[in-house]
Amino acid sequence: MELSVAKTLMLTGGVLLLPVVAFVTSYLFWPGVLLKAYNWYWRRRLGMVVRYAYRGSYRFCYSSRGTPGGATPSLLLLHGFSATKDMWLPVINFLPKNQHVVCVDMPGHEGTSRTGAEDYSILGQASRIHQFVQSIGLDKTPFHLVGTSMGGNVAGVYAACYPSDLCSLTLVCPAGLVYPTESEFISRLRELEEKNEQQESIPLIPSTLQELDTMLKLCCYKPPNLPQQLLRGLLANRIPNNDFYKEVFMEIVGEKSRHSLQEHLHLITAPLQVVWGKHDQVLDVSGAAVIQKALQHCQVDVLDDCGHSVALERPRKIAKRMMDFVISEAKKHA
Repeated sequence: MELSVAKTLMLTGGVLLLPVVAFVTSYLFWPGVLLKAYNWYWRRRLGMVVRYAYRGSYRFCYSSRGTPGGATPSLLLLHGFSATKDMWLPVINFLPKNQHVVCVDMPGHEGTSRTGAEDYSILGQASRIHQFVQSIGLDKTPFHLVGTSMGGNVAGVYAACYPSDLCSLTLVCPAGLVYPTESEFISRLRELEEKNEQQESIPLIPSTLQELDTMLKLCCYKPPNLPQQLLRGLLANRIPNNDFYKEVFMEIVGEKSRHSLQEHLHLITAPLQVVWGKHDQVLDVSGAAVIQKALQHCQVDVLDDCGHSVALERPRKIAKRMMDFVISEAKKHA
């Protein structure tokens, strides 16, 4: 009897110990895997389900929660350069539980097909996102589009090219403008360009821990204090994609895409909200005034103590500001 109890305790103890051992092993040896598991857990907790949609052989990977047709319009969220759909999870955490929300991996990013440069220009990305919208039937009813950084550039161009799809629009620290004040990031790019080193050393494409630390300091007003091992995991997940990131980056800063949003501003008719971190070192907050000058009825929200990574730094605030704007505009057209 005593032996049986001992065996039972050993067995149950072993079962309980397995997740702990798995966690410790992942943290020490495969921190990148641990970060992906964490995103999986967070999606599951928030009710975000990963799905796939197709346009011919082209695959879109996205996550979504809820169904369209509720009291508020559906939300489609477009992430920034070298990020993924999961960058919106901190924001979704503060959205109403019954809000229909869709987050898609931008062309070539994470689970969405990688093709070529024609799909990575801003117009090319906007065209692919339109195909995605059609493939899941999101265009049956006007929806609210949100884009940040590169995704903000794409969202603005989308609004200009497909105005009937949208009921309203939020641009968060968008790229694609002529900024009156040069940011720290643009200054560094200019220096690299003068030295003919731009393609070899892009501040947003780190290949070492030191470069990753520099990128986080550039993107965040108060960079997250992450353990060294998690930084290694973040870097390990990015490095295999660095050649792709360079291809995309050179496309979106090229002549065809660099000022795409600026060139399409006059075509935007949807009610517009602009959100910007006051201390953005990647794309200077002076861009907000550029948009406001072109579209005088837009609503501008500048967030104190916030840099470029608004979704990471101020998720609760942007979720509230965004939903207040969406609800306000929906009431006007009810």
